[in-house]
Amino acid sequence: MEWLFPVQYAATWALVGLIWTIQIIHYPLFGQVGRDQFISYHQRHTRLITLVVGPLMLAELGTAVLLVLTGTRDPWFIASLPLLASIWISTWLVQIPLHNTLANGFDAQAHHRLVTTNWWRTAAWSARGICIMMMV
Repeated sequence: MEWLFPVQYAATWALVGLIWTIQIIHYPLFGQVGRDQFISYHQRHTRLITLVVGPLMLAELGTAVLLVLTGTRDPWFIASLPLLASIWISTWLVQIPLHNTLANGFDAQAHHRLVTTNWWRTAAWSARGICIMMMV
């Protein structure tokens, strides 16, 4: 299972780069799209970003589970697991519901909450990336 850690490392760092791109570029630009075109734009964004982020998140989670099951007990890895759990919880309980609200049309309050609450995922993925990097 020598491939587990390299896949974990690659998936985590791909997600770190992706979350920063989303946080700094994509989410703030939602407010610039215009109400008439927002639903279509948001639909395309959601569909296309899911094609990228979905497999990466599943690879990160799957390899983390396999690393636990194969006995990886590196303190940096163990420290990264609550971060991974919080990312998934935040995604399902905060970001997805906000995207569902925005899918019905631009909502300034939902957009603001999306941008501000996503800083937690950005920080958590960044911290997780550092933890995984410290294992090298």
